[in-house]
Amino acid sequence: MKHRFPGWLMLLAALTAVGPLSIDMYLPSFPAIAEALHTTRGSVERSLPMFLAGLALGQLFYGPLSDRFGRRPPLLVGLSIYIAGCLGCALATSIDQLNGFRLLQALGAGVGMVVSRAVIRDRLDPRESGRAIASLILVMGLAPILAPLAGGWVLAAFDWHGIFYFQAAFGCACLLWAVFTMSETRPLAGVLPLRLGRVLRTYASLLADRRLMLPTLCSGLAMGGMFAYIAGSPFVLIGQYGVSEQDYGLLFGGNALGLILSSQLNGYWLRHRQPVAVMRHAVWVPGLAGLALLLMGLFGHPPLTLLMAGLFAYIAVLGTIMPNASAIAMAEQGHAAGAASALMGCTSYLIGMASGLGVSLLDGHSVLPMVAAMAVCGVLATGFGVWSLQRPPVVVTAEVTPDPPPA
Repeated sequence: MKHRFPGWLMLLAALTAVGPLSIDMYLPSFPAIAEALHTTRGSVERSLPMFLAGLALGQLFYGPLSDRFGRRPPLLVGLSIYIAGCLGCALATSIDQLNGFRLLQALGAGVGMVVSRAVIRDRLDPRESGRAIASLILVMGLAPILAPLAGGWVLAAFDWHGIFYFQAAFGCACLLWAVFTMSETRPLAGVLPLRLGRVLRTYASLLADRRLMLPTLCSGLAMGGMFAYIAGSPFVLIGQYGVSEQDYGLLFGGNALGLILSSQLNGYWLRHRQPVAVMRHAVWVPGLAGLALLLMGLFGHPPLTLLMAGLFAYIAVLGTIMPNASAIAMAEQGHAAGAASALMGCTSYLIGMASGLGVSLLDGHSVLPMVAAMAVCGVLATGFGVWSLQRPPVVVTAEVTPDPPPA
Protein backbone atom coordinates (compact mmCIF):
# COMPACT_ATOMS: atom_id res chain seq x y z
CA MET A 1 0.00 0.00 0.00
CA LYS A 2 1.54 3.27 -1.08
CA HIS A 3 -0.54 5.25 1.41
CA ARG A 4 -1.47 4.29 4.96
CA PHE A 5 -5.18 4.68 4.18
CA PRO A 6 -5.80 4.74 0.43
CA GLY A 7 -9.30 5.60 -0.71
CA TRP A 8 -10.38 2.02 -1.40
CA LEU A 9 -9.26 0.91 2.07
CA MET A 10 -11.19 3.76 3.69
CA LEU A 11 -14.31 2.49 1.92
CA LEU A 12 -13.66 -1.04 3.19
CA ALA A 13 -13.21 0.36 6.71
CA ALA A 14 -16.62 2.04 6.47
CA LEU A 15 -18.17 -1.21 5.21
CA THR A 16 -16.53 -3.12 8.08
CA ALA A 17 -18.05 -0.62 10.54
CA VAL A 18 -21.62 -1.39 9.43
CA GLY A 19 -21.84 -4.60 11.49
CA PRO A 20 -20.27 -3.32 14.74
CA LEU A 21 -22.25 -0.08 14.46
CA SER A 22 -25.48 -2.07 14.22
CA ILE A 23 -24.51 -4.29 17.16
CA ASP A 24 -23.37 -1.65 19.64
CA MET A 25 -25.17 1.58 18.82
CA TYR A 26 -28.63 0.55 20.00
CA LEU A 27 -27.51 -0.98 23.32
CA PRO A 28 -28.28 2.18 25.36
CA SER A 29 -31.83 2.19 23.97
CA PHE A 30 -32.89 -1.20 25.39
CA PRO A 31 -35.02 0.25 28.23
CA ALA A 32 -36.62 2.83 25.93
CA ILE A 33 -37.46 0.20 23.29
CA ALA A 34 -38.90 -2.15 25.91
CA GLU A 35 -41.12 0.62 27.27
CA ALA A 36 -42.24 1.83 23.85
CA LEU A 37 -43.06 -1.65 22.55
CA HIS A 38 -44.63 -2.78 25.86
CA THR A 39 -42.31 -5.72 26.32
CA THR A 40 -39.58 -6.88 28.66
CA ARG A 41 -35.96 -5.85 28.41
CA GLY A 42 -35.04 -9.53 28.02
CA SER A 43 -37.17 -9.70 24.86
CA VAL A 44 -35.30 -6.72 23.46
CA GLU A 45 -31.94 -8.25 24.43
CA ARG A 46 -32.79 -11.35 22.38
CA SER A 47 -32.71 -9.20 19.26
CA LEU A 48 -28.90 -9.11 19.65
CA PRO A 49 -28.23 -12.88 19.22
CA MET A 50 -30.77 -12.87 16.39
CA PHE A 51 -28.73 -10.16 14.69
CA LEU A 52 -25.50 -12.15 15.19
CA ALA A 53 -27.12 -15.25 13.70
CA GLY A 54 -28.28 -13.29 10.66
CA LEU A 55 -24.86 -11.69 10.34
CA ALA A 56 -23.21 -15.12 10.38
CA LEU A 57 -25.56 -16.90 7.99
CA GLY A 58 -25.97 -13.98 5.59
CA GLN A 59 -22.28 -14.07 4.79
CA LEU A 60 -22.63 -17.60 3.40
CA PHE A 61 -24.82 -16.26 0.59
CA TYR A 62 -22.65 -13.28 -0.32
CA GLY A 63 -19.46 -15.32 -0.66
CA PRO A 64 -20.48 -17.38 -3.72
CA LEU A 65 -22.34 -14.40 -5.20
CA SER A 66 -19.20 -12.25 -5.02
CA ASP A 67 -17.13 -15.02 -6.63
CA ARG A 68 -19.62 -15.36 -9.48
CA PHE A 69 -20.81 -11.80 -10.14
CA GLY A 70 -17.92 -9.80 -8.72
CA ARG A 71 -17.50 -7.91 -5.47
CA ARG A 72 -19.45 -4.81 -6.46
CA PRO A 73 -22.99 -6.07 -7.40
CA PRO A 74 -23.59 -8.15 -4.21
CA LEU A 75 -22.28 -5.23 -2.15
CA LEU A 76 -24.81 -2.84 -3.62
CA VAL A 77 -27.65 -5.34 -3.12
CA GLY A 78 -26.60 -6.13 0.44
CA LEU A 79 -26.36 -2.48 1.44
CA SER A 80 -29.84 -1.87 -0.01
CA ILE A 81 -31.18 -4.75 2.10
CA TYR A 82 -29.43 -3.29 5.15
CA ILE A 83 -31.00 0.15 4.60
CA ALA A 84 -34.46 -1.43 4.26
CA GLY A 85 -33.90 -3.34 7.51
CA CYS A 86 -32.85 -0.15 9.33
CA LEU A 87 -35.96 1.69 8.20
CA GLY A 88 -38.12 -1.28 9.18
CA CYS A 89 -36.61 -1.27 12.68
CA ALA A 90 -37.26 2.45 13.03
CA LEU A 91 -40.92 1.96 12.06
CA ALA A 92 -41.52 -1.24 14.07
CA THR A 93 -44.54 -1.19 16.40
CA SER A 94 -43.98 -4.53 18.15
CA ILE A 95 -41.05 -6.58 19.40
CA ASP A 96 -41.76 -9.26 16.79
CA GLN A 97 -41.54 -6.68 14.01
CA LEU A 98 -38.32 -5.31 15.49
CA ASN A 99 -36.74 -8.75 15.67
CA GLY A 100 -37.80 -9.54 12.11
CA PHE A 101 -36.33 -6.33 10.73
CA ARG A 102 -33.17 -6.80 12.83
CA LEU A 103 -32.73 -10.12 11.08
CA LEU A 104 -33.19 -8.41 7.69
CA GLN A 105 -30.73 -5.71 8.76
CA ALA A 106 -28.17 -8.37 9.69
CA LEU A 107 -28.57 -10.22 6.41
CA GLY A 108 -27.65 -7.00 4.62
CA ALA A 109 -24.84 -6.01 7.00
CA GLY A 110 -22.89 -9.22 6.40
CA VAL A 111 -21.99 -8.22 2.85
CA GLY A 112 -19.51 -5.56 3.97
CA MET A 113 -17.40 -8.07 5.91
CA VAL A 114 -17.32 -10.61 3.08
CA VAL A 115 -16.49 -8.10 0.37
CA SER A 116 -13.85 -6.32 2.47
CA ARG A 117 -11.78 -9.47 3.05
CA ALA A 118 -12.24 -10.63 -0.55
CA VAL A 119 -11.17 -7.27 -2.01
CA ILE A 120 -8.07 -7.22 0.18
CA ARG A 121 -7.25 -10.74 -1.01
CA ASP A 122 -7.79 -9.65 -4.63
CA ARG A 123 -5.49 -6.66 -4.40
CA LEU A 124 -2.69 -7.54 -1.98
CA ASP A 125 -0.18 -10.25 -1.13
CA PRO A 126 -0.39 -12.02 2.28
CA ARG A 127 1.93 -9.61 4.14
CA GLU A 128 0.18 -6.49 2.85
CA SER A 129 -3.17 -8.19 3.49
CA GLY A 130 -2.26 -8.54 7.14
CA ARG A 131 -1.39 -4.85 7.33
CA ALA A 132 -4.62 -3.85 5.57
CA ILE A 133 -6.77 -6.02 7.82
CA ALA A 134 -4.97 -4.55 10.84
CA SER A 135 -6.25 -1.17 9.68
CA LEU A 136 -9.78 -2.58 9.57
CA ILE A 137 -9.32 -3.93 13.11
CA LEU A 138 -8.87 -0.29 14.14
CA VAL A 139 -12.50 0.26 13.15
CA MET A 140 -13.63 -2.85 15.04
CA GLY A 141 -11.79 -1.61 18.12
CA LEU A 142 -13.27 1.87 17.97
CA ALA A 143 -16.85 0.61 17.52
CA PRO A 144 -17.37 -0.60 21.13
CA ILE A 145 -16.20 2.82 22.34
CA LEU A 146 -17.88 5.19 19.90
CA ALA A 147 -21.07 3.38 18.89
CA PRO A 148 -22.73 3.25 22.35
CA LEU A 149 -21.72 6.88 22.94
CA ALA A 150 -23.24 7.90 19.61
CA GLY A 151 -26.34 5.87 20.41
CA GLY A 152 -26.70 7.69 23.74
CA TRP A 153 -26.38 11.09 22.05
CA VAL A 154 -28.95 10.23 19.38
CA LEU A 155 -31.26 8.77 22.04
CA ALA A 156 -31.03 11.98 24.09
CA ALA A 157 -31.57 14.26 21.08
CA PHE A 158 -34.38 12.25 19.46
CA ASP A 159 -35.56 8.82 20.62
CA TRP A 160 -34.76 5.18 19.88
CA HIS A 161 -36.18 5.49 16.37
CA GLY A 162 -33.46 8.01 15.58
CA ILE A 163 -30.76 5.39 16.15
CA PHE A 164 -32.06 3.24 13.31
CA TYR A 165 -32.59 6.26 11.07
CA PHE A 166 -28.94 7.17 11.72
CA GLN A 167 -27.88 3.63 10.75
CA ALA A 168 -29.98 3.87 7.58
CA ALA A 169 -28.26 7.17 6.71
CA PHE A 170 -24.84 5.58 7.28
CA GLY A 171 -25.84 2.70 5.01
CA CYS A 172 -26.94 5.17 2.32
CA ALA A 173 -23.60 6.97 2.56
CA CYS A 174 -21.71 3.69 2.13
CA LEU A 175 -23.94 2.73 -0.81
CA LEU A 176 -23.34 6.02 -2.62
CA TRP A 177 -19.60 5.84 -1.86
CA ALA A 178 -19.42 2.36 -3.37
CA VAL A 179 -21.52 3.30 -6.42
CA PHE A 180 -19.29 6.22 -7.38
CA THR A 181 -15.80 5.05 -6.36
CA MET A 182 -15.55 1.27 -6.08
CA SER A 183 -13.96 -0.60 -8.97
CA GLU A 184 -14.29 -4.34 -9.55
CA THR A 185 -11.40 -6.43 -8.21
CA ARG A 186 -12.48 -10.03 -8.73
CA PRO A 187 -10.08 -11.84 -11.10
CA LEU A 188 -11.68 -12.52 -14.47
CA ALA A 189 -10.10 -15.94 -14.85
CA GLY A 190 -11.71 -19.05 -13.41
CA VAL A 191 -15.25 -17.69 -12.90
CA LEU A 192 -17.64 -20.63 -12.49
CA PRO A 193 -21.44 -20.80 -13.00
CA LEU A 194 -23.52 -20.24 -9.87
CA ARG A 195 -25.31 -23.52 -9.13
CA LEU A 196 -26.47 -24.81 -5.75
CA GLY A 197 -24.60 -28.08 -6.12
CA ARG A 198 -21.40 -26.27 -7.03
CA VAL A 199 -21.81 -23.83 -4.12
CA LEU A 200 -22.29 -26.70 -1.68
CA ARG A 201 -19.27 -28.52 -3.10
CA THR A 202 -17.22 -25.33 -2.80
CA TYR A 203 -18.11 -24.94 0.86
CA ALA A 204 -17.51 -28.65 1.48
CA SER A 205 -14.04 -28.40 -0.07
CA LEU A 206 -13.28 -25.26 1.96
CA LEU A 207 -14.41 -26.95 5.18
CA ALA A 208 -11.99 -29.78 4.41
CA ASP A 209 -9.12 -27.40 3.63
CA ARG A 210 -6.82 -27.22 6.66
CA ARG A 211 -5.05 -24.18 5.19
CA LEU A 212 -8.30 -22.24 5.59
CA MET A 213 -10.05 -23.85 8.55
CA LEU A 214 -7.24 -24.08 11.09
CA PRO A 215 -6.48 -20.32 11.17
CA THR A 216 -10.21 -19.64 10.84
CA LEU A 217 -10.95 -21.69 13.96
CA CYS A 218 -8.06 -20.01 15.76
CA SER A 219 -9.45 -16.55 15.01
CA GLY A 220 -13.09 -17.56 15.56
CA LEU A 221 -12.45 -19.17 18.94
CA ALA A 222 -10.36 -16.20 20.05
CA MET A 223 -13.31 -13.98 19.10
CA GLY A 224 -15.58 -16.36 21.01
CA GLY A 225 -13.69 -15.46 24.17
CA MET A 226 -14.25 -11.79 23.39
CA PHE A 227 -18.02 -12.33 23.07
CA ALA A 228 -18.00 -14.19 26.40
CA TYR A 229 -16.35 -11.10 27.87
CA ILE A 230 -18.92 -8.78 26.24
CA ALA A 231 -21.80 -10.88 27.58
CA GLY A 232 -20.40 -11.40 31.08
CA SER A 233 -18.45 -8.24 31.91
CA PRO A 234 -21.46 -6.00 32.76
CA PHE A 235 -22.64 -8.43 35.44
CA VAL A 236 -19.14 -9.16 36.71
CA LEU A 237 -17.80 -5.61 36.86
CA ILE A 238 -20.98 -3.75 37.80
CA GLY A 239 -22.78 -6.47 39.74
CA GLN A 240 -19.87 -8.20 41.47
CA TYR A 241 -17.30 -5.45 41.83
CA GLY A 242 -19.62 -2.48 42.21
CA VAL A 243 -18.11 -0.55 39.29
CA SER A 244 -20.33 2.35 38.21
CA GLU A 245 -21.81 2.45 34.72
CA GLN A 246 -19.50 5.33 33.82
CA ASP A 247 -16.39 3.55 35.10
CA TYR A 248 -17.49 0.38 33.35
CA GLY A 249 -17.48 2.29 30.09
CA LEU A 250 -13.94 3.46 30.80
CA LEU A 251 -12.73 -0.07 31.60
CA PHE A 252 -14.48 -1.47 28.53
CA GLY A 253 -12.98 1.29 26.41
CA GLY A 254 -9.51 0.63 27.83
CA ASN A 255 -9.59 -2.95 26.63
CA ALA A 256 -10.83 -1.79 23.23
CA LEU A 257 -7.92 0.67 23.07
CA GLY A 258 -5.58 -2.26 23.79
CA LEU A 259 -7.01 -4.07 20.77
CA ILE A 260 -6.48 -0.96 18.65
CA LEU A 261 -2.88 -0.56 19.80
CA SER A 262 -2.14 -4.22 19.12
CA SER A 263 -3.57 -4.00 15.61
CA GLN A 264 -1.46 -0.97 14.81
CA LEU A 265 1.69 -2.57 16.20
CA ASN A 266 0.88 -5.57 14.04
CA GLY A 267 0.90 -3.34 10.97
CA TYR A 268 4.38 -2.15 11.96
CA TRP A 269 5.67 -5.69 12.58
CA LEU A 270 4.41 -6.83 9.18
CA ARG A 271 6.69 -4.34 7.44
CA HIS A 272 9.57 -6.65 8.31
CA ARG A 273 7.98 -10.08 8.94
CA GLN A 274 5.51 -12.49 7.39
CA PRO A 275 2.13 -13.03 9.14
CA VAL A 276 3.19 -16.57 10.10
CA ALA A 277 6.22 -15.25 12.00
CA VAL A 278 4.10 -12.78 14.01
CA MET A 279 1.48 -15.44 14.74
CA ARG A 280 4.06 -17.81 16.21
CA HIS A 281 4.41 -15.46 19.18
CA ALA A 282 0.89 -14.02 19.48
CA VAL A 283 -1.01 -17.31 19.29
CA TRP A 284 0.04 -18.34 22.81
CA VAL A 285 -1.50 -15.33 24.55
CA PRO A 286 -5.23 -16.28 24.43
CA GLY A 287 -4.55 -19.69 25.96
CA LEU A 288 -2.24 -18.39 28.67
CA ALA A 289 -4.45 -15.39 29.51
CA GLY A 290 -7.56 -17.59 29.52
CA LEU A 291 -5.95 -20.10 31.92
CA ALA A 292 -4.77 -17.27 34.18
CA LEU A 293 -8.32 -15.87 34.30
CA LEU A 294 -9.74 -19.33 35.03
CA LEU A 295 -7.32 -19.83 37.94
CA MET A 296 -8.40 -16.47 39.35
CA GLY A 297 -12.05 -17.50 39.10
CA LEU A 298 -11.48 -20.92 40.70
CA PHE A 299 -9.86 -19.35 43.75
CA GLY A 300 -12.73 -16.98 44.46
CA HIS A 301 -13.00 -13.23 44.00
CA PRO A 302 -9.75 -12.00 42.41
CA PRO A 303 -8.59 -8.40 42.88
CA LEU A 304 -10.05 -6.15 40.22
CA THR A 305 -6.58 -5.07 39.09
CA LEU A 306 -5.51 -8.66 38.36
CA LEU A 307 -8.80 -9.46 36.65
CA MET A 308 -8.53 -6.42 34.38
CA ALA A 309 -4.91 -7.26 33.54
CA GLY A 310 -5.94 -10.73 32.36
CA LEU A 311 -8.88 -9.35 30.38
CA PHE A 312 -6.69 -6.67 28.81
CA ALA A 313 -4.10 -9.25 27.68
CA TYR A 314 -6.76 -11.48 26.12
CA ILE A 315 -8.67 -8.72 24.30
CA ALA A 316 -5.63 -6.73 23.18
CA VAL A 317 -3.89 -9.63 21.43
CA LEU A 318 -6.92 -10.12 19.20
CA GLY A 319 -5.72 -7.07 17.29
CA THR A 320 -2.73 -9.16 16.22
CA ILE A 321 -4.32 -12.60 15.89
CA MET A 322 -7.37 -11.70 13.79
CA PRO A 323 -5.60 -9.91 10.90
CA ASN A 324 -2.77 -12.44 10.68
CA ALA A 325 -5.04 -15.46 10.91
CA SER A 326 -7.22 -13.94 8.20
CA ALA A 327 -4.24 -13.23 5.94
CA ILE A 328 -2.88 -16.77 6.41
CA ALA A 329 -6.28 -18.35 5.83
CA MET A 330 -7.05 -16.32 2.71
CA ALA A 331 -3.58 -16.47 1.15
CA GLU A 332 -4.25 -19.62 -0.87
CA GLN A 333 -7.96 -19.09 -1.57
CA GLY A 334 -7.77 -16.91 -4.68
CA HIS A 335 -10.02 -19.35 -6.58
CA ALA A 336 -12.89 -18.81 -4.09
CA ALA A 337 -11.97 -15.75 -2.05
CA GLY A 338 -15.58 -14.68 -1.55
CA ALA A 339 -16.74 -18.08 -0.29
CA ALA A 340 -13.67 -18.43 1.93
CA SER A 341 -14.23 -14.96 3.39
CA ALA A 342 -17.89 -15.80 4.02
CA LEU A 343 -16.99 -19.04 5.77
CA MET A 344 -14.49 -17.22 7.98
CA GLY A 345 -17.05 -14.63 9.02
CA CYS A 346 -19.83 -17.15 9.56
CA THR A 347 -17.61 -19.36 11.71
CA SER A 348 -16.46 -16.46 13.88
CA TYR A 349 -19.92 -15.09 14.55
CA LEU A 350 -21.52 -18.48 15.18
CA ILE A 351 -18.84 -19.27 17.76
CA GLY A 352 -19.25 -15.80 19.25
CA MET A 353 -23.04 -16.17 19.42
CA ALA A 354 -22.77 -19.57 21.14
CA SER A 355 -20.17 -18.29 23.60
CA GLY A 356 -22.11 -15.16 24.52
CA LEU A 357 -25.39 -17.04 24.90
CA GLY A 358 -23.69 -19.68 27.03
CA VAL A 359 -22.39 -17.09 29.46
CA SER A 360 -25.73 -15.25 29.62
CA LEU A 361 -27.67 -18.46 30.36
CA LEU A 362 -25.38 -19.69 33.15
CA ASP A 363 -26.21 -18.89 36.76
CA GLY A 364 -23.70 -16.11 37.26
CA HIS A 365 -23.02 -15.50 40.95
CA SER A 366 -19.27 -15.19 40.37
CA VAL A 367 -16.73 -14.41 37.67
CA LEU A 368 -16.42 -18.12 36.89
CA PRO A 369 -18.88 -18.46 33.94
CA MET A 370 -17.19 -15.63 32.02
CA VAL A 371 -13.60 -16.63 32.69
CA ALA A 372 -14.32 -20.35 32.13
CA ALA A 373 -15.77 -19.59 28.69
CA MET A 374 -12.79 -17.36 27.89
CA ALA A 375 -10.37 -20.08 29.03
CA VAL A 376 -12.00 -22.76 26.86
CA CYS A 377 -12.06 -20.48 23.82
CA GLY A 378 -8.51 -19.24 24.47
CA VAL A 379 -6.96 -22.68 24.89
CA LEU A 380 -8.72 -24.03 21.79
CA ALA A 381 -7.71 -20.92 19.82
CA THR A 382 -4.07 -21.45 20.81
CA GLY A 383 -4.28 -25.15 19.93
CA PHE A 384 -5.72 -24.56 16.46
CA GLY A 385 -3.31 -21.68 15.92
CA VAL A 386 -0.24 -23.77 16.75
CA TRP A 387 -1.58 -26.59 14.55
CA SER A 388 -2.09 -24.19 11.64
CA LEU A 389 1.56 -23.09 11.86
CA GLN A 390 3.01 -26.60 11.63
CA ARG A 391 2.92 -26.69 7.85
CA PRO A 392 5.47 -24.72 5.77
CA PRO A 393 3.89 -21.41 4.70
CA VAL A 394 3.22 -20.90 1.01
CA VAL A 395 3.75 -17.34 -0.16
CA VAL A 396 1.17 -16.41 -2.76
CA THR A 397 1.30 -13.18 -4.70
CA ALA A 398 -2.12 -11.76 -5.45
CA GLU A 399 -2.99 -9.92 -8.63
CA VAL A 400 -3.05 -6.25 -7.74
CA THR A 401 -5.78 -4.12 -9.23
CA PRO A 402 -4.66 -0.49 -9.53
CA ASP A 403 -6.73 2.33 -8.12
CA PRO A 404 -9.08 3.85 -10.71
CA PRO A 405 -7.94 7.21 -12.10
CA PRO A 406 -9.49 10.23 -10.41
CA ALA A 407 -12.69 11.49 -12.01
